[in-house]
Amino acid sequence: MRLGAGTFAACCVAIEVLGIAVFLRGFFPAPVRSSARTEHGAEPPAPEPSAGASSNWTTLPPPLFSKVVIVLIDALRDDFVFGSKGVKFMPYTTYLVEKGASHSFVAEAKPPTVTMPRIKEREMALPSLLVLCGDHGMSETGSHGASSMEEVNTPLVLISSAFERKPGDIRHSTRVQQTDVAATLAIALGLPIPKDSVGSLLFPVVEGKPMREQLRFLHLNTVQLSKLLQENVPSYEKDPGFEQFKMSERLHGNWIRLYLEEKHSEVLWNLGSKVLRQYLDALKTLSSSLSTQVAQYDVYSMTVGTVVVLEVLTLLLLSLPQALHRKAELEVPLSSPGFSLLFYLVILVLSAVHVIVCTSAESSCYFCGLSWLAAGGVMVLASALLCVTASVLTSVLVGGEPQRKNPIHPSSRWSELDLLILLGTVGHVLSLGASSFVEEEHQTWYFLVNTLCLALSQETYRNYFLRDDSEPQCGLHVEQGLDEVAAAWQGGPGCDVLERGKGHGSPSPSDVLQGSEKWMVLASPWLILACCRLLRSLNQTGVQWAHRPDLGHWLTSSDHKAELSSWLGCSPVSKAALALGLLGVYCYRAAIGSVRFPWQQDSKDISKGIIEARFVYVFVLGILFTGTRDLLKSQVVATDFKIKTIGLWEIYSGLVLLAALLFRPHNLPVLAFSLLIQTLMTKFIWKPLRHDAAEITVMHYWFGQAFFYFQGNSNNIATVDISAGFVGLDTYVEIPAVFLTAFGTYAGPLLWAGHLVHFLSSETHSSSALSHACFCYAMICSIPVSTYIVLVTSLRYHLFIWSVFSPKLLYEGMHLLITAAVCVFFTAVDQTRLTQS
Repeated sequence: MRLGAGTFAACCVAIEVLGIAVFLRGFFPAPVRSSARTEHGAEPPAPEPSAGASSNWTTLPPPLFSKVVIVLIDALRDDFVFGSKGVKFMPYTTYLVEKGASHSFVAEAKPPTVTMPRIKEREMALPSLLVLCGDHGMSETGSHGASSMEEVNTPLVLISSAFERKPGDIRHSTRVQQTDVAATLAIALGLPIPKDSVGSLLFPVVEGKPMREQLRFLHLNTVQLSKLLQENVPSYEKDPGFEQFKMSERLHGNWIRLYLEEKHSEVLWNLGSKVLRQYLDALKTLSSSLSTQVAQYDVYSMTVGTVVVLEVLTLLLLSLPQALHRKAELEVPLSSPGFSLLFYLVILVLSAVHVIVCTSAESSCYFCGLSWLAAGGVMVLASALLCVTASVLTSVLVGGEPQRKNPIHPSSRWSELDLLILLGTVGHVLSLGASSFVEEEHQTWYFLVNTLCLALSQETYRNYFLRDDSEPQCGLHVEQGLDEVAAAWQGGPGCDVLERGKGHGSPSPSDVLQGSEKWMVLASPWLILACCRLLRSLNQTGVQWAHRPDLGHWLTSSDHKAELSSWLGCSPVSKAALALGLLGVYCYRAAIGSVRFPWQQDSKDISKGIIEARFVYVFVLGILFTGTRDLLKSQVVATDFKIKTIGLWEIYSGLVLLAALLFRPHNLPVLAFSLLIQTLMTKFIWKPLRHDAAEITVMHYWFGQAFFYFQGNSNNIATVDISAGFVGLDTYVEIPAVFLTAFGTYAGPLLWAGHLVHFLSSETHSSSALSHACFCYAMICSIPVSTYIVLVTSLRYHLFIWSVFSPKLLYEGMHLLITAAVCVFFTAVDQTRLTQS
C-alpha cells in the first residue's frame, strides 16, 4: 500500500503513543492493596497474644479521643510552623509546639508531591484532638510536584489536653512518614486500621496509657501490616519485618502470662519495655518493606510497550530513504502480515507468553488484567509491525545492493550543518543516560542552538565571500533521496540535481541581496545568538542554578511594573482582531495587578481579571475559526493558493495571542523574541541560503525545545505553571484547565511547529515539503523517547529514579502526544495541497 510520508509518520507516532501509554502504566507502580474484603461488617480484630493462659481481650481498645478535628492546609511547609516564619505568622501554633500540650512531627510526603486526598478517615465535629498538617510543601517559587526538601517536608502537630507536659520538657520534632497519620487516627478513635494502610502508629500519642494498652495498640498495627505483607509479597516469611513481628508476638505472649500472674514487678516492667522496642522495630521494618513494594515495576507491561515503540522507531529508520525522496511516498507492505507465516507464528508465540506470564506471575500485571480482545489487539499490532519491518528491511537490503557496488567518490562529504544535526541529535540522546544531564537538559539545548547559530554564520560567510561558482559544493542533503545521493557521491550528473534542489543554476545569494539586506543576512545569526543569551538569563531553571536571581525576578518585583508593562505593547502583527486581543491581554494583566496602566495608581484594587481574560478568549476563538474556515475553503477553491497561507497565518496568530494571555508577565519577552527570531530566520537565513525542508524542520525543532526551557520549564514537575489552567475561570473546570496548562507549558514547541507549517506552505512550492517535514519531525522526536524508555528501564533501581528520571519520562510521554497532534495537523494541511494538485 502506497502512503504519503506525512500520513505514514502520523500513524507511526500514534502507535508510539499507545506503546508509551502501556509502558507508563507498567513503570509507575500500583499501590499496595489488601485482597481481604468483608461482605457483612468489619473483620474482627486480632486477639491479644497469649502463652499458657487464655487472654480475654479480643475486642478493639477503647478510643483515646472522642472527637478529632483535622486542619489540612494546602502546601504547608514544615518551616512555616517550626521555623522563624512560624513565630511571625503562626505565633499561637508555635507556642503550642514549644510549650503546649502537643506532639509535633515532620511528616515526609512521597513524591510526586501533588494535591490529592492523602487522609482517608472518618473527620468529626467536637474537638478533643486537633491535628494540624499539610498535604505537601512548596518550593521557593510556590510550586510543588517534585522531591525537594521544601516540597516533601510538612508539619504534623497533634494538640490535645491529654498530652501532659512537664515543666521544662523540651520536645524535638521527629521525622515520620505521612502515611503514619491514618493508622494513628484509627487507633485514637477506636476504629480498625485501614487494610491498605502502610503506616505505623505514632507512639508518642499512646505513651501515656498503661503498658498493656500500649502493647495492644502496637500488636494490632503489626498484625495489620503483616497481613498486608503476606498478600503482596510472595516470600513474606523471609522478610525481616515479619520475623521481628513473630518474635514480638511471642514475647508479648510471655508478658501477658506474667501480667496475669503478677501485675506489679520490676521484671514485668523490663519485659514490657523490651516488647515495646521489639514491636516498634517490627513496625518500622514492616512499613519500610511495604513502602518498597510500591516501587515494584510491572515488567511485562513495560516490555510490551517498549517492543511496540522500538518496532515503530525501526520502521521509521528503515523508511527514511523512501520518505525523504522527492515524491515523499513509500510502499508499506500492509498486506504481507495477512499472508505471512511469520505473522501467525509471532501471534502464537506472544499468546503463549501472555498465558504463561499471566498464570504464573507473582504480582499482578496491568496487561494481564486487560480483556483478551484488548490484549489480543496489541499482540496483533506488535506482530504486524514486526512483519512490516522485516519486509521493509528486506526491500532495503535487496534494493541497496547495486548502489553499494559503486565506489564512493573521495571528494564527497556531508555539509557542516548536516554533521551538526546528526552529532547534536546523537549527543542529546546519549546525555539522557546521566541524571545530571537530565536535570540540566536546558544547557544541552542552549548549547545546540548557539552552535547552530555559529554554523549558520559560517555558512553565510562562505556563501557570500568564499563561494566559487565554478566548483559547486556537493554536500549530502537528506531530502534528495538515495538515487541523487548515490550519483552525487560519484561526482556525476547527480551533483547538479542536488544543487538545483538547493537553488544552483539560479543567481547566487550575493547577486540577489545587496546593500543593507546583505549585511542583515550576515548579522542575523549573531543577533539570534544575542537574543538567546538574553533569554537564557530570563529564567534560571534546572537544579544547580535555579536559586540564583535572574531577569524574571527583577521584572516581577513590584518596583519594576512599568518596565514589565512596556513588553505588552510589542507586537509586529497589525491585524485588528489580534491588536484588540493584545489590548485585552494588557487589560487582564492590569486587572490582576501584574502590570499597570500609565494613569493607574498603585493603590488600585486588583481582581481576578475573569472578564478581561474571557474577552481575549473570544478573539482567540474567532481568529482560530477564521483560519480553519480558510483552510477548509482552500480545499474547494484550488486556484487561490493564498487562502491556505492566510488561514495558516491566522491559526498561528491565534496561538500567539493565546500564549500572550497564558504566559506569566515576565515571560512575554520569550514570546516577543520567538517572533523576532522566526522573522530573522525566515527572511535572512532560510530564504537566502535555500535550506531544504528536512534541515528547516530540525532547526524549528531545536529552537522549539530551547524555548521550552527559556520559559522557565525543566524536567522537574514543580516548574509546571498550573496557574495557566485557571486564567479566565472562576472555578476549576477539568478539561479547559488541562488544555490551557498543557498549551502554556508547551507553547514554545507548538508555536515553532505552527511557524514551520506556515513557512513551508507559503515559501516553498515543493509538493513534498510538508510530508518531508512531518516525517522528520516524527523521527527526531521518536529517537529520544524510544532511547529514553530503554535507559529508564535499565536505570529503574537508580537512586534518582523517582526524583529525576521519572518526571522526565512523563515529559517525554506528553511531548510525544503533542508531536502526534502536530503530525496530524501537518498531514491535514498537506492533504489540502494534494487536493489542489
